[in-house]
Amino acid sequence: MGDWVLVEPDTRMLVRRLDRKTLLQRRTEGGRGPQLIAANIDTLFIVSSCNDDLNPARLERYLALANEAGTTPVIVLTKADQVADASPYRERAAALQRDLAVVTVNAKSPDAALVLAPWCAPGQTVALVGSSGVGKSSLLNVLSAKAPEDAQPTGSVREADAKGRHTTTSRSLHAIAGGGWVIDTPGIRALQVSDMSDGLDLLFAEVSELAPACRFRDCTHAHEPGCAVQAAVSGGRIDPARLERWRKLQAENRSNTPVASGPRGNRTLNFRGKGR
Repeated sequence: MGDWVLVEPDTRMLVRRLDRKTLLQRRTEGGRGPQLIAANIDTLFIVSSCNDDLNPARLERYLALANEAGTTPVIVLTKADQVADASPYRERAAALQRDLAVVTVNAKSPDAALVLAPWCAPGQTVALVGSSGVGKSSLLNVLSAKAPEDAQPTGSVREADAKGRHTTTSRSLHAIAGGGWVIDTPGIRALQVSDMSDGLDLLFAEVSELAPACRFRDCTHAHEPGCAVQAAVSGGRIDPARLERWRKLQAENRSNTPVASGPRGNRTLNFRGKGR
């Protein structure tokens, strides 16, 4: 979904699909090939909420996905109207990546469309991703200015753990009221990291930029002497919890990314190990 095609104006016959500018895809558990999520996405709205759903480790997975695809990530924090102060949630999200745009909205208010307008200009395509119950369907209804009878169904959230039910079960494309297009996606409960080396380097720029200064080229930033990254942790410039999440995602990426092996002309893709 999201492909642009050339069509004959008179017959409306398909001529060809245009080359994709960006491609969001993921590898699923047990799947040998990547699963297409959406194509030609200019901005990826990563939707979370101002409650227990805000999980830095999960948001980092979505950010790595957006970075690898070459699309612009924006974290949209919903339910800002349900907390006394949304700034702590915004600050936690903004700390996950340099120059990351983070906005807070009431997903059911028409004002949300005004907040997101800078990324929804004519000719732009945006996509909504996030877990169930964070307000993606409500945002879709606001962005597309749908009438009540045409609105996307929305679901409730369990108060105990802030988890929601799946109300969107398939991808769909909708026109944005002010121009452009929005793609709605089902809630993703598990997003594996695979084929995302560049995306992880951008996400954890404070680690990847220091790595060349380590004494050993293959430094794991765990225990080696002369490690510039560990020195930054000791100096308070890198959060040790964030470094631990970097280490986990790097290991998962290595495990899930297939490696070509075998004789030339008859290569097969093999996995290093089972991902977590």
